[in-house]
Order: sequence, then C-alpha cells, then structure tokens
Amino acid sequence: MAFSSVIREGAVQQGVSAQESELIKVRASQLNGCSFCLDLHSREARQAGMPQQKLDVLPAWRESGIFSERERAVLAIAEATTQLPLSEGSGDELSGALAVLGESTFVAAEWVAIAINAFNRISVLSGHPVRPRDSDGKLVR
Repeated sequence: MAFSSVIREGAVQQGVSAQESELIKVRASQLNGCSFCLDLHSREARQAGMPQQKLDVLPAWRESGIFSERERAVLAIAEATTQLPLSEGSGDELSGALAVLGESTFVAAEWVAIAINAFNRISVLSGHPVRPRDSDGKLVR
C-alpha cells in the first residue's frame, strides 16, 4: 500500500491526473488478464469521473476517437510498458506521448504503468478473487 501511495502521489505531482492513472491501470490490467485489478481500477476510474463509455471502448481506444490527446498518450505508455518488447509502432507512439506530456509527466506515467504491472502479477499469481458487488460497488454478501 505504501508503494502504491508513493507512486500515486508522485504521479499527481508530476501532472498525471487521477483519471489518467486509472486509465493506465485499467488498460494494463486488461492486457495482463488481471480480473481483481480490473474490478478495482474500473471502479476507481468511475469514482475519479471517468465516463463509462470510455471504459467500455478502452480495448479499442485507438479506433474509438473519444480519447483526448493526453489520454491517448498515457494509453500508449501503458501498452508499451505492458507489452515488451516494443512493437515497431511503439517508438512513434512513445515519441508522440513524450511531446504531448513532457518528460516529467511521461516518466510519472511510466511509473504508474510499472507499478500496476507488478500488482497485476502479484494478483494473478496469488489468485486474488473478484467478489460480487452491487451497482453501487458495495460487496454483496
């Protein structure tokens, strides 16, 4: 929890919004197949004000046309950090992301992606379960 807090606070200080951080976390969790983190961070993204439509089309973010330039930049970072080695097109996307975000925000977004990738691996390997929730996000007993 302390590691997560340090990353979150550092990202905010370097200009990564709560919504952008949650986009990174949800997209990396989708790619890694981490159901626990998807459940958690989709809920946190909505709490941070992320529209449900953006979460619904997130796997097709490049084609959807509804993500801002900054959101596309952090999503490119999320994917490049998660899917190593870099693809042929990743270099161009990352250069564009750097131009949009600036170096300190770009690096902070990388750290958010690095952290969620670590947590995804811990959750998947530990078998963290997704527990049923109601429409308000409260646990169903």
